Amino acid sequence: MVKLRLTRMGSHKKPFYRIVAADSKARRDGPFIEIIGTYNPLTEPSSINLDKERVDYWISKGAQPTDTVKKLIKTSEALQHKPA
Repeated sequence: MVKLRLTRMGSHKKPFYRIVAADSKARRDGPFIEIIGTYNPLTEPSSINLDKERVDYWISKGAQPTDTVKKLIKTSEALQHKPA
């Protein structure tokens, strides 16, 4: 089964995450299929960059997003539809 999940990057006490499509049995920072976005919690506000087309593609193929990735997808959609 494919999961959409976070992979930790960055250095000690400076986390940066990639949002990846990976096999559910692979370890957290192990091999992945595709990078579909990034998440930086240290910026104010937190920056979320997602390739929405690829997210939709993987979900249509049966990939399951983790709880955290679900929240990030909803947040990024809310930010895109926010009036200027």
